[in-house]
Order: sequence, then structure tokens, then C-alpha cells
Amino acid sequence: MTEQSEVMGFVADAGGALLATYGTLEVRLAQEEAEVLQAQRLRYEVFYKEMSATPSAAMAEAERDFDHFDPICDHLLVIDTAAGHAVVGTYRLLRDTVAAAHGGFYTAGEYDIAPMLNGRPPGFRFLELGRSCVLAKYRTGTTMQLLWRGIVVYLARYNIDLMFGCASLPGTDPKALALPLSFLHHFHLAPEGERVRALPDRYVSMDLMPKDAMQPMEGMKALPPLIKGYVRTGAYVGDGAVVDYEFGTTDVFIYFPVSRVNPRWLAHYRKKLG
Repeated sequence: MTEQSEVMGFVADAGGALLATYGTLEVRLAQEEAEVLQAQRLRYEVFYKEMSATPSAAMAEAERDFDHFDPICDHLLVIDTAAGHAVVGTYRLLRDTVAAAHGGFYTAGEYDIAPMLNGRPPGFRFLELGRSCVLAKYRTGTTMQLLWRGIVVYLARYNIDLMFGCASLPGTDPKALALPLSFLHHFHLAPEGERVRALPDRYVSMDLMPKDAMQPMEGMKALPPLIKGYVRTGAYVGDGAVVDYEFGTTDVFIYFPVSRVNPRWLAHYRKKLG
């Protein structure tokens, strides 16, 4: 099997590719399979070389992170035009209409998301976020803000109502992550009627420390930057964590109604696209 054929069937987003720029950095959607390959190489660099994920034999040989969701997703890229147009950051985006036509969402392998998906009014739109990573030397506030600017444009383009996905804390020992998991459970748990729960055979309690024994500021400091950014912007978490031994992480469910995004951001980008 050739490198190219492993992402055969990739279909680019039909809208404009370029979403935002800052200095030599631009955030855009992949338009060619070669760009998806670059994103997969970046994911391999971060997840498998820098972190503790365990690649399959095929991934190790190709030095790329890939799965069967890649061909159906949109791939958000941060590109440094001053470094040979290198891909230095990425997010994987999966819309509900696309997921429904191709077997569902990645997150359904860890959480029971059916209650979240069911019972919504006609035209209610979901977006799954995943496989987020940034090359080490580009992990700055500027890069993350640029990624979020791209996501906000994408939300406006497709009239998304709810974002969700799995976000990771490093390590597979929940007891060692008692502070951040308990902080999320006590201070950022989704409202009961909207709460997603980890699948029964994968459920790990996040209620590992009593609320009155915690200092919220310390809990916030203990979060990885990405999850910290989510909750600061208004995201909730689901009930229960999931240990992902393949990636060497402990995952939490992120539940993010677009109504909680700063409305001035959305209004600005909707006007820009209109």
C-alpha cells in the first residue's frame, strides 16, 4: 500500500481554505491529500515520539498517525509560511452530517453520546473536535489563538450549535491525576440533563477528591493547556474519564455549546463570511 492510498478518498472542504493569518502563520483547511499526510506526520511526531503513545506497526513504518476517520474529516492546519509552508499545528473536524453517512463519531468509542445527539430540534448541528496538536516550539498563545480563530470561522460557516470531543491528560493512572480530574468534576461538570457518560466498561470516576479539600486555582493550574483553554472559554466535561492505553492518556469528554462562545467573535466572523 502506498503512502498516498492510505488517505485515498479525502474530500476537501468546499469553502475557502484560508481562515485566518498572523505574521508568517496562517490557519487553513487541508485541500490536498498531501496536506493531510503532513498533519499525520505532525501527529506522529507529537503523540508517538514526544509523548507516550504506542503506534501500530504500519504507523511506525510510515511515521504517521492515521485511522479510518481521516479521509472523512476536515483537517485544520496551522502553516508557517516562513518555514517552507510546514504544518506546525492541526485539529481534526468531523461534522454530524458527514459522521452519519460514515458510521458515526470517534468519541462514541469512549462515551455514550446518543443522549446528546437525540432529541435535538431540526437543523441542530454538531461538530466533533479531535487529534489536536502543535509542534513544541510553536506552543504559544499566538498559535492557539490562531487555531481558535480558524475554528470560529468554521463554526460560522456551517452554523454549528455544539462542539464536543475527547481531550487528554497525560498518563494512565487516574489517582496521579486526582487534582485535575476532581477539579473538572466538581467545577465544570455538564448540567445533568445534558451530561454525557463514559461507556460502562471504560468508566473511571473523576470524583477522587472532596470538593471542600480543593483550591480551584490549583485545580486550574493542574490542567493541560488545551483543556484549560476549553473550560476558560465555557466548556463543560462529561461524567467519568476513560484511560486510553494506546495513547498513554486519560481522556475527558468536552461539551461545548456554541452559545457559550463569545457572541462578538461569532458575529464578527459571520459578518466576514456573509
